[in-house]
Amino acid sequence: MSGDAPRSDADVATDPVATGPTAATGPTAATAAGPGWWDRVRGWPWWVHVLLVWAASRLFVAGAFVWTSTVQAENLWTGANPPYQEFVGLFYDAGWYRQVAESGYPSELPRDEQGLVQQNPWAFFPLYPMLVRALMTLTGGTWVVLAPTVALLLGGAAMLVVHEVVRHGAPRAVAARPGLPLATVALVCAFPTAAVLQVAYTESAALLLVASSLLLLVRRRYAWAALVVVALGFTRAVALPMAAVVVVHAAVRWWRARRGEDTFGGRDAVGLVGLAAAAGISGVAWPAICGWVTGVPDGYLQTQEAWRGVREVVPFSGWTYVPQFWFGEWGTPVMVAGFALTAAVLLVPAAWRLGPELHTWSAAYVVYILAVIEPGSSLARFLLLAFPLGAVTAGVVPRPAWARRLWFGAVLVLMLGLQVLWVRQMWEFNPHGDWPP
Repeated sequence: MSGDAPRSDADVATDPVATGPTAATGPTAATAAGPGWWDRVRGWPWWVHVLLVWAASRLFVAGAFVWTSTVQAENLWTGANPPYQEFVGLFYDAGWYRQVAESGYPSELPRDEQGLVQQNPWAFFPLYPMLVRALMTLTGGTWVVLAPTVALLLGGAAMLVVHEVVRHGAPRAVAARPGLPLATVALVCAFPTAAVLQVAYTESAALLLVASSLLLLVRRRYAWAALVVVALGFTRAVALPMAAVVVVHAAVRWWRARRGEDTFGGRDAVGLVGLAAAAGISGVAWPAICGWVTGVPDGYLQTQEAWRGVREVVPFSGWTYVPQFWFGEWGTPVMVAGFALTAAVLLVPAAWRLGPELHTWSAAYVVYILAVIEPGSSLARFLLLAFPLGAVTAGVVPRPAWARRLWFGAVLVLMLGLQVLWVRQMWEFNPHGDWPP
């Protein structure tokens, strides 16, 4: 999917903190000693570097899971101290996805004595569990083995696409900050909740589809992008923000065409209208299917309400009471500070150096999740799909080289530490009651 765009010097170097080729030590020394091992590694193809970063990060997180499993008590899904595959394949939402894969969706929504819809599989989208089910049928393998493995492989593919969408979609940012595509991959892999990219959750599939949609849009492959967006609509409830990205992309192309800097013909307009329609339809397709199968038009919304403290789905309403639940009288200041930090990340110069598609996705997706979720323990996991903010973080300090390396190293170490903390505090299940990660 890399296309025919030229490789930048930064990508040839592939060092996320380097400024360019290593300084020469003299022709005589180079001829006598030959290139060092680090120079040889840096000369490997970009996709090898991405997969090495991915593999190293997954081994790191696997260690955190294994360590945490040693203190896990007997629980709803396993006995005490479960083996790694069970720990990442059965806990929390993975249990719901397993139920979808093995039993499908109910034709009637479960209700309590008051007639309120209870938690049920319709809250969980079908593409990932049905993919695992197909592999289970073909191979005879079990959910515990295949589900985390599929997530791991999809996560690796997602990192390859993340690298390429940053390279193609943010040329100004790459020019300002050498090595930005690989640095972004490293920060996404180290993000505190990136541990879910190797568990039986849909984040890996969703990240792959979001990044692929953006890459195809940037490359102007609108028909293929529409297919990917439709698949996204059956993976996570995040297809609607992509419509905003399509609109901005179309507006930028039209404006540049008026200035003589681009072309924008009727075929382009038709392709973009179709892509925007695909994003809109994908955003409502699964709720519509839920209503049709169960006979309850708003069955999906009622199902979502079953997970909320207040049984209603009203945009942004959760922010009026949840912060006070978590932080008491500090709820409002903490919320304001969080919003200010988010706005700052979206408005710093490094963010504006992103291409319009990546910048718009970050902003539209963040606003979307703020509108539709009840803020809680899963919010940090949802932010993983705003992956272009990793490029913003890496690009905050473009120069000088020593400052860039120091900033990148400090952020990387901090995120890896928070990742271990997230696994230890959030993934360990308390049988007496716990918050989902």
